[in-house]
Amino acid sequence: MDTFPLSVQTTYQDLLEAHRQQAVSNLGGTPVLKEKSGRKYWYVRKRLGNRIVERYLGPQSAELDQRIEAGRDAATDHAVFEKRCASMVAQLRAAGLPALDRQTGKVLRAMAVAGAFRLGGTLIGTHAFRLYSAELGVRFPPELGLTADVDVAAFENLKLAIDDKPDPSLARTFADLGLHPVSEAGDSRKHTRWRMPGDGLMVEFLVPRMQSHQDVVSLAPLGVDARALSYLNYLIAEPVQAVGLYRSGVLIQVPRVERYAIHKLIVASQRRKESAAKARKDLAQADLLIRILEEDRPEELGLAYEDACARGAKWRSAMDASLDRLPEARARLTFC
Repeated sequence: MDTFPLSVQTTYQDLLEAHRQQAVSNLGGTPVLKEKSGRKYWYVRKRLGNRIVERYLGPQSAELDQRIEAGRDAATDHAVFEKRCASMVAQLRAAGLPALDRQTGKVLRAMAVAGAFRLGGTLIGTHAFRLYSAELGVRFPPELGLTADVDVAAFENLKLAIDDKPDPSLARTFADLGLHPVSEAGDSRKHTRWRMPGDGLMVEFLVPRMQSHQDVVSLAPLGVDARALSYLNYLIAEPVQAVGLYRSGVLIQVPRVERYAIHKLIVASQRRKESAAKARKDLAQADLLIRILEEDRPEELGLAYEDACARGAKWRSAMDASLDRLPEARARLTFC
Protein backbone atom coordinates (compact mmCIF):
# COMPACT_ATOMS: atom_id res chain seq x y z
CA MET A 1 0.00 0.00 0.00
CA ASP A 2 1.49 3.32 -1.10
CA THR A 3 1.04 5.65 1.88
CA PHE A 4 1.89 9.34 2.14
CA PRO A 5 4.55 10.38 4.69
CA LEU A 6 3.28 11.30 8.15
CA SER A 7 4.34 14.91 7.55
CA VAL A 8 1.98 15.11 4.55
CA GLN A 9 -0.91 13.58 6.50
CA THR A 10 -0.29 16.03 9.37
CA THR A 11 -0.28 19.00 6.98
CA TYR A 12 -3.62 17.92 5.56
CA GLN A 13 -5.14 17.60 9.04
CA ASP A 14 -3.81 21.09 9.89
CA LEU A 15 -5.41 22.44 6.71
CA LEU A 16 -8.73 20.77 7.52
CA GLU A 17 -8.78 22.11 11.08
CA ALA A 18 -7.92 25.62 9.90
CA HIS A 19 -10.87 25.56 7.48
CA ARG A 20 -13.23 24.14 10.10
CA GLN A 21 -12.36 26.95 12.50
CA GLN A 22 -12.52 29.62 9.82
CA ALA A 23 -15.96 28.38 8.72
CA VAL A 24 -17.27 29.41 12.13
CA SER A 25 -15.36 32.70 12.25
CA ASN A 26 -16.35 33.71 8.71
CA LEU A 27 -20.03 33.95 9.62
CA GLY A 28 -19.32 36.50 12.35
CA GLY A 29 -22.12 37.53 14.68
CA THR A 30 -23.23 35.86 17.89
CA PRO A 31 -23.67 32.05 18.15
CA VAL A 32 -27.13 31.02 19.36
CA LEU A 33 -28.47 27.56 20.14
CA LYS A 34 -32.01 26.79 18.94
CA GLU A 35 -34.15 23.72 19.57
CA LYS A 36 -36.31 22.20 16.84
CA SER A 37 -38.15 18.87 16.92
CA GLY A 38 -36.32 17.82 20.05
CA ARG A 39 -32.82 18.52 18.69
CA LYS A 40 -30.52 21.51 19.15
CA TYR A 41 -28.84 23.42 16.32
CA TRP A 42 -26.27 26.19 16.25
CA TYR A 43 -26.91 29.40 14.33
CA VAL A 44 -25.02 32.68 14.10
CA ARG A 45 -27.15 35.79 14.55
CA LYS A 46 -25.99 39.11 13.12
CA ARG A 47 -27.27 42.42 11.79
CA LEU A 48 -27.23 43.14 8.06
CA GLY A 49 -28.33 46.72 7.50
CA ASN A 50 -31.64 47.20 9.26
CA ARG A 51 -32.45 43.50 9.65
CA ILE A 52 -31.29 40.60 11.79
CA VAL A 53 -30.33 37.37 9.99
CA GLU A 54 -29.40 33.93 11.27
CA ARG A 55 -26.95 31.65 9.48
CA TYR A 56 -27.05 27.90 10.11
CA LEU A 57 -23.89 26.28 11.52
CA GLY A 58 -24.96 22.71 12.23
CA PRO A 59 -26.43 20.33 14.81
CA GLN A 60 -25.04 20.64 18.31
CA SER A 61 -22.11 18.35 18.99
CA ALA A 62 -19.13 18.36 21.34
CA GLU A 63 -16.86 19.12 18.38
CA LEU A 64 -18.90 22.09 17.14
CA ASP A 65 -19.37 23.39 20.70
CA GLN A 66 -15.60 23.39 21.13
CA ARG A 67 -15.01 25.10 17.79
CA ILE A 68 -17.52 27.84 18.58
CA GLU A 69 -15.93 28.45 21.97
CA ALA A 70 -12.48 28.64 20.41
CA GLY A 71 -13.76 31.01 17.74
CA ARG A 72 -14.90 33.57 20.30
CA ASP A 73 -11.28 34.51 21.03
CA ALA A 74 -9.44 33.41 17.91
CA ALA A 75 -10.73 35.43 14.96
CA THR A 76 -8.17 35.12 12.15
CA ASP A 77 -7.45 37.82 9.61
CA HIS A 78 -8.81 36.54 6.30
CA ALA A 79 -5.68 37.47 4.32
CA VAL A 80 -3.48 35.66 6.83
CA PHE A 81 -5.74 32.61 6.69
CA GLU A 82 -5.72 32.54 2.87
CA LYS A 83 -1.95 32.85 2.66
CA ARG A 84 -1.32 30.15 5.25
CA CYS A 85 -3.79 27.70 3.73
CA ALA A 86 -2.63 28.36 0.15
CA SER A 87 0.88 27.43 1.28
CA MET A 88 -0.36 24.16 2.79
CA VAL A 89 -2.36 23.36 -0.36
CA ALA A 90 0.76 23.92 -2.46
CA GLN A 91 2.74 21.54 -0.23
CA LEU A 92 0.06 18.87 -0.48
CA ARG A 93 -0.22 19.17 -4.25
CA ALA A 94 3.55 18.86 -4.56
CA ALA A 95 3.43 15.73 -2.39
CA GLY A 96 1.00 14.12 -4.83
CA LEU A 97 -2.37 14.40 -3.08
CA PRO A 98 -5.26 14.56 -5.57
CA ALA A 99 -6.21 18.16 -6.39
CA LEU A 100 -9.37 19.57 -7.91
CA ASP A 101 -9.13 20.54 -11.55
CA ARG A 102 -9.75 24.22 -12.31
CA GLN A 103 -13.34 23.80 -13.50
CA THR A 104 -14.43 21.57 -10.62
CA GLY A 105 -12.56 23.71 -8.12
CA LYS A 106 -14.32 26.89 -9.26
CA VAL A 107 -17.74 25.24 -9.03
CA LEU A 108 -17.21 23.63 -5.61
CA ARG A 109 -15.67 26.80 -4.19
CA ALA A 110 -18.62 28.91 -5.37
CA MET A 111 -21.06 26.37 -3.90
CA ALA A 112 -19.19 26.41 -0.59
CA VAL A 113 -19.23 30.22 -0.47
CA ALA A 114 -22.99 30.19 -1.13
CA GLY A 115 -23.42 27.77 1.78
CA ALA A 116 -24.40 24.59 -0.08
CA PHE A 117 -22.31 22.27 2.12
CA ARG A 118 -22.96 24.20 5.34
CA LEU A 119 -26.69 23.77 4.70
CA GLY A 120 -26.55 19.99 4.38
CA GLY A 121 -25.28 19.31 0.87
CA THR A 122 -22.95 16.29 0.72
CA LEU A 123 -20.58 15.69 -2.18
CA ILE A 124 -20.87 12.06 -3.26
CA GLY A 125 -19.53 9.96 -6.14
CA THR A 126 -15.98 9.88 -7.44
CA HIS A 127 -15.11 13.43 -6.40
CA ALA A 128 -15.79 12.38 -2.80
CA PHE A 129 -13.75 9.20 -3.35
CA ARG A 130 -10.72 11.26 -4.43
CA LEU A 131 -10.86 13.23 -1.17
CA TYR A 132 -10.52 10.02 0.86
CA SER A 133 -6.94 9.71 -0.35
CA ALA A 134 -5.96 12.59 1.95
CA GLU A 135 -8.13 11.38 4.84
CA LEU A 136 -6.68 7.86 4.73
CA GLY A 137 -3.15 8.93 3.81
CA VAL A 138 -3.01 6.49 0.89
CA ARG A 139 -2.22 7.14 -2.76
CA PHE A 140 -5.08 5.90 -4.98
CA PRO A 141 -4.74 4.57 -8.55
CA PRO A 142 -5.45 7.57 -10.83
CA GLU A 143 -7.90 5.65 -13.02
CA LEU A 144 -10.31 5.22 -10.10
CA GLY A 145 -10.66 8.99 -9.70
CA LEU A 146 -11.63 10.01 -13.23
CA THR A 147 -14.93 11.87 -13.50
CA ALA A 148 -16.45 15.06 -14.91
CA ASP A 149 -19.63 14.98 -12.81
CA VAL A 150 -20.30 16.68 -9.47
CA ASP A 151 -23.02 14.86 -7.52
CA VAL A 152 -24.47 16.50 -4.42
CA ALA A 153 -27.03 14.83 -2.15
CA ALA A 154 -29.00 16.07 0.86
CA PHE A 155 -31.92 15.06 3.04
CA GLU A 156 -35.12 16.78 1.98
CA ASN A 157 -36.42 16.81 5.56
CA LEU A 158 -33.55 19.05 6.67
CA LYS A 159 -35.94 21.90 5.89
CA LEU A 160 -37.54 21.09 9.26
CA ALA A 161 -34.32 22.03 11.04
CA ILE A 162 -32.62 24.59 8.79
CA ASP A 163 -34.08 28.07 8.72
CA ASP A 164 -31.54 29.40 6.23
CA LYS A 165 -30.79 29.29 2.50
CA PRO A 166 -27.83 29.64 0.12
CA ASP A 167 -26.69 33.20 -0.48
CA PRO A 168 -26.49 33.84 -3.36
CA SER A 169 -28.95 31.20 -4.55
CA LEU A 170 -27.45 28.18 -6.31
CA ALA A 171 -29.33 29.14 -9.48
CA ARG A 172 -27.57 32.53 -9.42
CA THR A 173 -24.26 30.92 -8.49
CA PHE A 174 -24.44 28.51 -11.43
CA ALA A 175 -25.52 31.23 -13.85
CA ASP A 176 -22.48 33.31 -12.85
CA LEU A 177 -20.27 30.27 -13.52
CA GLY A 178 -21.82 29.65 -16.94
CA LEU A 179 -23.73 26.48 -16.01
CA HIS A 180 -27.12 26.06 -17.64
CA PRO A 181 -30.09 24.14 -16.17
CA VAL A 182 -31.04 20.88 -17.87
CA SER A 183 -34.80 20.35 -17.95
CA GLU A 184 -36.21 17.07 -16.68
CA ALA A 185 -37.99 14.83 -19.15
CA GLY A 186 -41.70 15.54 -18.98
CA ASP A 187 -41.41 18.75 -16.96
CA SER A 188 -39.34 21.66 -18.29
CA ARG A 189 -39.89 23.58 -15.04
CA LYS A 190 -37.80 21.17 -12.95
CA HIS A 191 -34.01 21.08 -13.03
CA THR A 192 -31.94 18.56 -11.08
CA ARG A 193 -28.87 19.01 -13.31
CA TRP A 194 -26.76 21.98 -14.37
CA ARG A 195 -24.16 21.70 -17.15
CA MET A 196 -21.28 23.66 -18.60
CA PRO A 197 -21.70 24.28 -22.35
CA GLY A 198 -20.62 21.46 -24.64
CA ASP A 199 -19.42 18.35 -22.87
CA GLY A 200 -18.28 20.22 -19.76
CA LEU A 201 -18.81 19.53 -16.11
CA MET A 202 -22.29 18.65 -14.87
CA VAL A 203 -23.70 19.19 -11.37
CA GLU A 204 -26.57 16.95 -10.27
CA PHE A 205 -28.63 17.10 -7.09
CA LEU A 206 -29.95 13.94 -5.45
CA VAL A 207 -32.14 13.10 -2.48
CA PRO A 208 -32.84 9.81 -0.67
CA ARG A 209 -35.98 8.06 -1.87
CA MET A 210 -38.03 7.69 1.27
CA GLN A 211 -41.80 7.19 1.39
CA SER A 212 -42.58 9.37 -1.61
CA HIS A 213 -42.79 7.74 -5.02
CA GLN A 214 -41.86 10.95 -6.83
CA ASP A 215 -38.75 10.80 -8.99
CA VAL A 216 -38.05 14.52 -8.63
CA VAL A 217 -38.66 16.48 -5.44
CA SER A 218 -37.97 20.00 -4.23
CA LEU A 219 -34.83 20.09 -2.08
CA ALA A 220 -35.87 23.05 0.04
CA PRO A 221 -32.69 23.53 2.13
CA LEU A 222 -30.66 24.17 -1.04
CA GLY A 223 -33.39 25.78 -3.13
CA VAL A 224 -33.10 23.29 -6.02
CA ASP A 225 -34.88 20.25 -7.42
CA ALA A 226 -33.34 16.83 -6.81
CA ARG A 227 -33.70 13.31 -8.20
CA ALA A 228 -34.76 10.66 -5.68
CA LEU A 229 -32.56 7.55 -5.40
CA SER A 230 -32.71 4.50 -3.17
CA TYR A 231 -29.98 3.76 -0.59
CA LEU A 232 -28.82 7.39 -0.36
CA ASN A 233 -30.20 7.73 3.18
CA TYR A 234 -27.55 5.25 4.30
CA LEU A 235 -24.72 6.92 2.38
CA ILE A 236 -25.15 10.49 3.58
CA ALA A 237 -26.04 9.82 7.22
CA GLU A 238 -23.58 11.49 9.63
CA PRO A 239 -21.34 13.08 6.95
CA VAL A 240 -17.88 14.48 7.66
CA GLN A 241 -15.84 17.40 6.35
CA ALA A 242 -12.92 17.35 3.94
CA VAL A 243 -10.86 19.93 2.06
CA GLY A 244 -10.58 19.97 -1.72
CA LEU A 245 -7.18 21.15 -2.93
CA TYR A 246 -7.93 24.26 -4.98
CA ARG A 247 -6.44 27.69 -4.29
CA SER A 248 -6.43 27.98 -0.47
CA GLY A 249 -8.70 24.92 -0.12
CA VAL A 250 -12.44 24.33 -0.26
CA LEU A 251 -14.28 22.99 2.80
CA ILE A 252 -16.67 20.29 1.60
CA GLN A 253 -19.00 17.77 3.25
CA VAL A 254 -18.59 14.12 2.19
CA PRO A 255 -19.98 10.73 3.31
CA ARG A 256 -18.12 8.71 5.91
CA VAL A 257 -15.57 6.64 4.04
CA GLU A 258 -16.80 3.32 5.47
CA ARG A 259 -20.37 4.10 4.36
CA TYR A 260 -19.09 5.06 0.92
CA ALA A 261 -17.34 1.69 0.58
CA ILE A 262 -20.40 -0.34 1.57
CA HIS A 263 -22.72 1.83 -0.56
CA LYS A 264 -20.57 1.11 -3.61
CA LEU A 265 -21.13 -2.61 -3.07
CA ILE A 266 -24.86 -1.98 -3.17
CA VAL A 267 -25.04 0.31 -6.21
CA ALA A 268 -22.62 -1.82 -8.26
CA SER A 269 -25.10 -4.69 -8.30
CA GLN A 270 -27.96 -2.35 -9.20
CA ARG A 271 -26.36 -0.99 -12.38
CA ARG A 272 -27.96 -1.83 -15.70
CA LYS A 273 -26.03 -3.84 -18.29
CA GLU A 274 -25.23 -0.71 -20.30
CA SER A 275 -23.49 0.71 -17.20
CA ALA A 276 -21.12 -2.24 -16.75
CA ALA A 277 -18.06 0.05 -16.80
CA LYS A 278 -19.48 2.12 -13.94
CA ALA A 279 -20.22 -1.07 -12.00
CA ARG A 280 -16.61 -2.20 -12.40
CA LYS A 281 -15.44 1.17 -11.13
CA ASP A 282 -17.84 0.93 -8.15
CA LEU A 283 -16.40 -2.47 -7.25
CA ALA A 284 -12.80 -1.32 -7.64
CA GLN A 285 -13.39 1.69 -5.38
CA ALA A 286 -15.18 -0.46 -2.78
CA ASP A 287 -12.47 -3.13 -2.88
CA LEU A 288 -9.68 -0.60 -2.36
CA LEU A 289 -11.42 1.20 0.51
CA ILE A 290 -12.38 -2.05 2.26
CA ARG A 291 -8.77 -3.23 2.03
CA ILE A 292 -7.51 0.01 3.62
CA LEU A 293 -10.24 0.21 6.25
CA GLU A 294 -9.92 -3.44 7.31
CA GLU A 295 -6.33 -2.62 8.25
CA ASP A 296 -6.74 0.89 9.69
CA ARG A 297 -10.37 1.19 10.86
CA PRO A 298 -11.87 -2.32 11.18
CA GLU A 299 -14.39 -1.31 13.86
CA GLU A 300 -15.89 1.50 11.76
CA LEU A 301 -15.99 -0.74 8.69
CA GLY A 302 -17.64 -3.56 10.61
CA LEU A 303 -20.32 -1.28 12.07
CA ALA A 304 -21.12 0.20 8.65
CA TYR A 305 -21.49 -3.28 7.17
CA GLU A 306 -23.68 -4.45 10.05
CA ASP A 307 -25.85 -1.35 9.66
CA ALA A 308 -26.44 -2.10 5.98
CA CYS A 309 -27.11 -5.79 6.65
CA ALA A 310 -29.69 -4.89 9.29
CA ARG A 311 -31.73 -2.90 6.76
CA GLY A 312 -33.27 -5.96 5.19
CA ALA A 313 -32.97 -8.81 2.71
CA LYS A 314 -32.89 -6.50 -0.31
CA TRP A 315 -29.83 -4.73 1.04
CA ARG A 316 -28.05 -7.98 1.90
CA SER A 317 -28.82 -9.44 -1.53
CA ALA A 318 -27.39 -6.38 -3.28
CA MET A 319 -24.17 -6.56 -1.27
CA ASP A 320 -23.85 -10.31 -1.70
CA ALA A 321 -24.11 -9.99 -5.47
CA SER A 322 -21.10 -7.66 -5.45
CA LEU A 323 -19.15 -9.62 -2.86
CA ASP A 324 -19.49 -12.74 -5.02
CA ARG A 325 -17.20 -10.84 -7.42
CA LEU A 326 -14.90 -9.66 -4.59
CA PRO A 327 -14.10 -12.75 -2.51
CA GLU A 328 -11.20 -11.05 -0.69
CA ALA A 329 -13.44 -8.14 0.29
CA ARG A 330 -16.02 -10.63 1.60
CA ALA A 331 -13.36 -12.26 3.77
CA ARG A 332 -12.29 -8.85 5.15
CA LEU A 333 -15.88 -7.95 6.02
CA THR A 334 -16.42 -11.32 7.70
CA PHE A 335 -13.34 -10.65 9.77
CA CYS A 336 -14.77 -7.28 10.85
